[in-house]
Amino acid sequence: MAQDFERHIARATGTSGATLYTAGGDDAVVSIRLTNIHSGAIVVDCFVTVSSADHYLIKGVSIPAASSLELIDGGSRFVLESGDALKVDTDTASSLDTWVSVISDIS
Repeated sequence: MAQDFERHIARATGTSGATLYTAGGDDAVVSIRLTNIHSGAIVVDCFVTVSSADHYLIKGVSIPAASSLELIDGGSRFVLESGDALKVDTDTASSLDTWVSVISDIS
């Protein structure tokens, strides 16, 4: 069984609903770390867009200055199907660094 481990990084995202990763097949997201790089607290949404509908993983979560939030831990994961887009936005421009780890091409 072939599996491809990948990482996807977004630097200084903000209010635009930045796409972190778009699934090319049946893929598993195994880690999402959101880090506040702004001088004050920020409010974050992380969601998956499926057929133009947004499905929230978190909504309106505050991350203090110089802090991070790990969305997936303890061996958890979730599956994206082809075309699903993992996205993030905040209430503050250029305020968030994001690291996503994915297992793609699961067969």
